[in-house]
Amino acid sequence: MTDLITVTNDTVEKHGFFCKMSARKTSAWKRKRAWLADRFSEGMQLRLLGDSERGFVEFIPAKYAWRGIENADDLVAIHCLWVVGKSQGKGHAKQLLDEVEAWARDNGYRGVTALTRKGNWLIDKKILAARGYDPVDQSDPDFDLMLKAFGDVPLPRIVGGFDQKATACGPGLSVFHSAQCPYLEDATSNAKDAAHDAGIPFRAIEVTSAKQLRQQVPNPYGVFSIVHDGREIASHYLLKKQIMPLLALS
Repeated sequence: MTDLITVTNDTVEKHGFFCKMSARKTSAWKRKRAWLADRFSEGMQLRLLGDSERGFVEFIPAKYAWRGIENADDLVAIHCLWVVGKSQGKGHAKQLLDEVEAWARDNGYRGVTALTRKGNWLIDKKILAARGYDPVDQSDPDFDLMLKAFGDVPLPRIVGGFDQKATACGPGLSVFHSAQCPYLEDATSNAKDAAHDAGIPFRAIEVTSAKQLRQQVPNPYGVFSIVHDGREIASHYLLKKQIMPLLALS
């Protein structure tokens, strides 16, 4: 095992938050830093792998989670778990999950929940299933809400109503984005460029609260969505060249 670094509001300038580590002067890094400052007061926890290993976990009391979930006030929610490069295959994901679960137990929570998806910007379902997490809800195309309960606990749910939320965006290309992931600023720019090339109206909608996320964003990921003419066409980072064919199809 490696030492874990606990990042707080007082130490984030020193340690960063893993993503965009070499781009501290960018607006994306600064926006994520400001977002974290607000979240730490809500109980946000951030752990980085130490000893030059590369990975982190970000988790928060689920009532404040920036995911489209509900009925989860007794739980802790994992936003992100990422181990990369040379650090993979060494048991670091297990260590980070051990940390989340221990923190949840020590602070009186009744379980841990996480939204998973195949291959796109969220934890792989198989990692959590191997740890005793069970699927408790699902949303198209391939989102699963997983739960590890510490005894009896009400089951969390995905909020739903996503088709209606997409329809409410109206014509043109609309992008929901938030500072929770610093890469989403680039993703929003890619969508704007695609709309320009396609000659269609573009609107960027910044998600500034967990409540707004649950009420408006047409997917359970919650912090990013691309909607074309009232239909969601993507819920994760895409390059402009990947967006253009989707505009032709929708």
